[in-house]
Amino acid sequence: MRNRSKAIGMTIVVVAFGAALLAFGDTAPEVTDCQCTEDRVISVYDQAGSSVVNITSLGYVYDFFFGAIPQEGSGSGFIYDSQGHIVTNYHVVQNAQELVVTLSTGERFPAAIVGTDPSNDLAVLGLETSENSLPSPLELADSDELLVGQFVVAIGAPFGLDQTLTTGVVSAVGRVIESPEANRFIGEVIQTDAAINPGNSGGPLLNLDGKVIGVNSQILSTSGSYAGIGFAISSNTVARVVPELIANGRYRHPWLGIESVSLNSRMAEIIRDAGMEVHVESGVLVVGISPDSPAWDSDLQGGDRQVRIGRYLIALGGDIIVGVDGVPVEDLDDLTIYLELEKRPGDSVELKVIRDTSELIVPVLLGERPAGS
Repeated sequence: MRNRSKAIGMTIVVVAFGAALLAFGDTAPEVTDCQCTEDRVISVYDQAGSSVVNITSLGYVYDFFFGAIPQEGSGSGFIYDSQGHIVTNYHVVQNAQELVVTLSTGERFPAAIVGTDPSNDLAVLGLETSENSLPSPLELADSDELLVGQFVVAIGAPFGLDQTLTTGVVSAVGRVIESPEANRFIGEVIQTDAAINPGNSGGPLLNLDGKVIGVNSQILSTSGSYAGIGFAISSNTVARVVPELIANGRYRHPWLGIESVSLNSRMAEIIRDAGMEVHVESGVLVVGISPDSPAWDSDLQGGDRQVRIGRYLIALGGDIIVGVDGVPVEDLDDLTIYLELEKRPGDSVELKVIRDTSELIVPVLLGERPAGS
């Protein structure tokens, strides 16, 4: 028995030693990969950090005696082009009466708003300085090529701590978030677990090549601080919107000109109980059409009778939009996001609608959304 025990013991030692060798062989490439990733993150900071700026906004509120009380806010941004344009979030500069941009060197420059797009939470600032004194602009990547799990880097000024870097991954793509503009939504948003806190807003989300894949915009949190879920407006949205902000000071949004209600199974049941035949469980019910709008000039039909549903009066009997240009429409978000991402004012669309029991195609020539609508 004693000899048997020794043999077993030796076997254990040999197996353990062999396992150690295997483990060393297996982990050696991982250490190399880790070091490679670390080097790339450091390289991103070295390459892009100087092009990320801190934005200080100053506004005024008035007390009971009409005395001006200054209020200061801060955010981030990045140099977009060689003309000194800075890209940031709209909500960073909203209501600002004075703006100061601080470079990574500590140099401070007064800035002016060049253009804003509240719907996409984007703004462009212009610096009052020589172009030659600024760091190089950051390059935009193609956000359509992003993959979930891809490493990302965020640089900004959380809580005013400028030139702060955090890392994470792309947690999801194609998210839809609320816009700073009432009843509007932003599509093709990137979700990330890279730490984003107040002050990061407007700063870049970068890939490991140092290219901008998004503009950090919002977090999902019960405390107001980082909770593992952040959102960035995609670089392709930036590429679509920012040139127009620089050229015209605003972005032209496509417009149908309808008042509508999203359908789901519960809403469809309520509407059936109110006396309207509904043969679908999803879509967009057209309850009204704005005069002199694209929809007004088309064959699209709104509601023709009002009924009370709970506390609300809703016009029933209108068309139900279930598709646009062959793309299914489940709710108002689907319709709004499609028009925003794929169409411009002056483009035509084909709406697939349910009218009574018939399925029709209604062409509409899109207009430009009026301010405030």
